[in-house]
Amino acid sequence: MSETTISVVVPIHNEAAYLPSAVPELLAELDPLPARCEVLLCENGSTDGTVRVAEQLAARDDRVRVITLPEPNYGAAMRAGFGESSGDWVVNFDIDYFSGEFLAEALRLGETADLVLASKRVPGSDDQRGGLRRMGTLVFNLLLRALFGSKVSDTHGMKAVRRDVVSEIAPQVVSTLDLFDTELVIRAERAGYRIREVPAVVEEQRDARSSFLSRVPRTLVGLWRIRMQLWRER
Repeated sequence: MSETTISVVVPIHNEAAYLPSAVPELLAELDPLPARCEVLLCENGSTDGTVRVAEQLAARDDRVRVITLPEPNYGAAMRAGFGESSGDWVVNFDIDYFSGEFLAEALRLGETADLVLASKRVPGSDDQRGGLRRMGTLVFNLLLRALFGSKVSDTHGMKAVRRDVVSEIAPQVVSTLDLFDTELVIRAERAGYRIREVPAVVEEQRDARSSFLSRVPRTLVGLWRIRMQLWRER
């Protein structure tokens, strides 16, 4: 049986100071896994030397690759990373939110799942964020249920996606910014792929990089655009 391969996609923007400690920690989380791993650092529009630091880290470990994009766009970075990935599983981590335990569980569920989502809302999860952010996750999920009939409890956060889902679904996704991964999950759910959710422990390692409230208007507009796009595709 061939060795399982995993591509870890990590969007990064203005993380020059954070990368030197975070990347070795991420690689250490991957070391115990029974799989061959690559890490794709997807830099997008940084102005603080992130590219230089990321390339230095890649030069020290051949598991690390750097992708650069000219404009700051989280979803576009995700799309580029998914497009450049080669693993049997493609994993989305943030540079300050990753877990080897989640990946080990995803591999364990591999025979029964096409997507594995780390949910902040299923029984057994431990969401230690502030009340406003927890409420935002709840409201966002209610919107997904109302607009799309989605049954998943959390589309934002760590996720592991099987290669065939990436190949079929990722090219269909039109969203960038904050909603690439949400649209990916919605489309995969509608296509009948098997989705499993596992409990997540969420403990913020640092202050949020952007204001939660500032993202609300564009998130609402983005969800409506997804709804209209799916309606046009019917």
